[in-house]
Amino acid sequence: MNFQGSRRRGEDGVAMVIDFLLSNARLVLGVGGAAMLGIATLAVKRLIERAGRAADDEKVEQKMAESWEELSLVSASPTMIRKGIEGVVMKHVAKATKQQKADLCQQPQMSSLEVQPKTESKSKRLQLSVLSLQERLQQYYNTRAALAPHEVQRAQSLALDICTEIQGFLHSRHPDMPLGEMSLGGSLLDDLQVVSADHACLLVPLQLEASLWRLIPGEETLLTHPLHWMVRRVNLEYFPRGRSYWDRYLVGNYLSAEAVVNMFSKSIMETVNWPSISSTLDCLVRPVLGGPDLRLEIRPGNENVGAESSDQSLFITMLPLLREEDVVLTAQPELTSPWVNAWHLSLYPWETQRLAQLDTADDGCRVHLLKILKAVCRLNPALRPLEAAPLANLILHLSDSEGNWSERCLDVRFQQCITELIGYLEQGALHSYFKPAVNLLSGLSEDQVDQMGFMLYCAVSEPEILFI
Repeated sequence: MNFQGSRRRGEDGVAMVIDFLLSNARLVLGVGGAAMLGIATLAVKRLIERAGRAADDEKVEQKMAESWEELSLVSASPTMIRKGIEGVVMKHVAKATKQQKADLCQQPQMSSLEVQPKTESKSKRLQLSVLSLQERLQQYYNTRAALAPHEVQRAQSLALDICTEIQGFLHSRHPDMPLGEMSLGGSLLDDLQVVSADHACLLVPLQLEASLWRLIPGEETLLTHPLHWMVRRVNLEYFPRGRSYWDRYLVGNYLSAEAVVNMFSKSIMETVNWPSISSTLDCLVRPVLGGPDLRLEIRPGNENVGAESSDQSLFITMLPLLREEDVVLTAQPELTSPWVNAWHLSLYPWETQRLAQLDTADDGCRVHLLKILKAVCRLNPALRPLEAAPLANLILHLSDSEGNWSERCLDVRFQQCITELIGYLEQGALHSYFKPAVNLLSGLSEDQVDQMGFMLYCAVSEPEILFI
């Protein structure tokens, strides 16, 4: 945390203490201890600001007493802090604040010309402090999380145009390939995208013969991973290889997701005449090669959009998938590597449907809250590693224990989500709502967990740091 310095004497001592403690805290204490120092720092900062605004010794004593009460967050926190380090913190803070008080008593009253620049520099922060948390959440949702309808329509229109072009190409070049109707999917279609409409998902359903293929749950495979399913070729004694179009992508009697992705990469990404399509759609369309996924970049022409959005690219990911009742398996080697035969069980449809059902039943704000949390994590560098899946499951778990999800409780639920997320980070595990064996935080590094834990602990006492 970087706090703006002041020209008042004595504050340098506080700044030196804060800088030293925060720069070394995580090396000694880890997530919990560093976070507690962050909370203490915020409380001391408030103490200095309040004391600076006081005009006499009596008001100084009163304001300092109020601020020291806020330091109770340190001792009230469930996280354990080494007593020796805690004593050092309190000792240095007390010494620095005593010096601050003495300097304030000797300091002459500042002129109005000196006060004005400082007031202007803190105008944004004062505006935030005037609003309640509920009002700030609504303001943040309207300005950051929610997308303008015309922006969503533009992205959907471009994605549908690309969908039509690709499907027409496959029908003409590979007429025997059994594919279902391509369609859009993901957050752009479900109104769950935040900040900007910059990515879309093109679903490419593969059609399998029910008598020739069997989808095997991950727990029943040799991988024993609940999200890593396999697709086995069956009845080979009656229907030998070659009966199904997809037999050519078998690896050891299993349909290989990696082989399917490689086929689409060669037949679409490397074969389609993208300059011709770009000319037809009046925009620049080019494949993003070198990655594990099938991705296209679409950059609209300047004449079709305003100058402020002319540089905004739209990325479309093609996603081959298999459907069987409510099970959706996707070919995503980046998620199932190094297993070339494994297909990924997508829990996104279940999570999205469940959230919508709960909100419909009680007119709740779960989806509203999810979009705010997604925007906060996307715009905050420390929280950026948190993806949508952990946040959605966080709200689903909280829904089991909390019954009131009306809009007037949005601020309470937001604070609960922050507190719950801190607990999950301390445990190092947030289990999937539908697949408890899956830890949705397993992909985070120790350093990422430290940074997220520190930021969230500071947000407990000063939530506005998440909205800047």
